[in-house]
Amino acid sequence: MAGHRATIEWAAQGDFAANRYSRAHRWRFDGGAIVAASASPDIVPPPLSDPAGVDPEEALVASVSSCHMLWFLSLAQAAGLDVAGYRDEAVGTLGKDERGRLAIIRIDLAPQIVFAGRAPDAEALARLHHLAHGRCFIANSLRAEIVVAAA
Repeated sequence: MAGHRATIEWAAQGDFAANRYSRAHRWRFDGGAIVAASASPDIVPPPLSDPAGVDPEEALVASVSSCHMLWFLSLAQAAGLDVAGYRDEAVGTLGKDERGRLAIIRIDLAPQIVFAGRAPDAEALARLHHLAHGRCFIANSLRAEIVVAAA
């Protein structure tokens, strides 16, 4: 099986012992991308977090949405459809899970797809989303409810 790697780097800034330290850090990926990351400003208020950085919760939601999109595009292409554009404003909901732990308990995907040429009917579109969801490695790895409400 394939291995997937990320290097997470953080260096102390502020007073660590007093819990007044920056949560800003970097993610480095094997392809060379470097992403500014931080704790969510909803959890750790600025200036101890960096609102411009991607937080782990946002990254999880983006990963689910991206995985779904990539499978959808593959399946649509195989079905002979011509996809011209895809946009999803995905939302993750933080709450208590069945064990009483704070978790992303739901991820709502709302893909809006533009087709060049013929578009599938609603039933075929729903089937493509269902198949994409079932093949998404990230969705298959999570306990959170994932809802696809395609427009």
